Amino acid sequence: MNQPKEGFWGRVNPMARKKWVKRQTDPINDRLSELDEVNAKNAKDIQDVDSRAQAGIRQAQSTADGANQLATTAGQQAQNANGIAQNASGHVDQLNTTVNGLDQYRQVTEADITFRGGTPILSAAAKKQLDDFATSVSGQQGYILEVEAHSPLAGSTGIQSSERLAEAVKRYLVTEHQIPVYRMHAVALGNAHSQTDQDVKPVRTSSVHIRLMENSLAAQGAAPPNGATPSTGAERP
Repeated sequence: MNQPKEGFWGRVNPMARKKWVKRQTDPINDRLSELDEVNAKNAKDIQDVDSRAQAGIRQAQSTADGANQLATTAGQQAQNANGIAQNASGHVDQLNTTVNGLDQYRQVTEADITFRGGTPILSAAAKKQLDDFATSVSGQQGYILEVEAHSPLAGSTGIQSSERLAEAVKRYLVTEHQIPVYRMHAVALGNAHSQTDQDVKPVRTSSVHIRLMENSLAAQGAAPPNGATPSTGAERP
């Protein structure tokens, strides 16, 4: 900056001196104002960038949290689906076991009731046998009675005779021991042998062979809990 000579101020009035100083300092002030504006703009830009960056970070965090929640939910749903599938598989296995056991029977006990002269009249000894047999039926679940009637007579005569014997036995068990009719399956064989008979000798006496057959599945379901007392009394229809 050019300084006026020392003797110059003596000849210049104060107003002119202020104007000269102003002309010298105005460019500097203008430059400072520009710098202030640039700094203010930079500060605003920095603030805007920071705000957008923070908003982006929050958005990214929110998205990540949402994705994590979805992943957690999907994992739980997968576990639930797997549990449901395992339960369904268990139910199918249980159902298969149930179906397979529907027609599975085992013999519990048996009795042979003989008749004198082929007449369908129960003797005192025969009734005692049936009473004892009915006692073994008491408390059974899912059982059937196989009733096979035999007669030494041949042909249709023997079949008709054995039918009367089977009816006599069934009638006694129904009326005296309240065994349901649908539990008894009778067949009149005359002088023929069933496939289950091991004795293939000729039939010489009139008799009825009874077998108590218990369903294995029903027996498992009717098993009393530990310490429980099984129910008694003949089953009612």
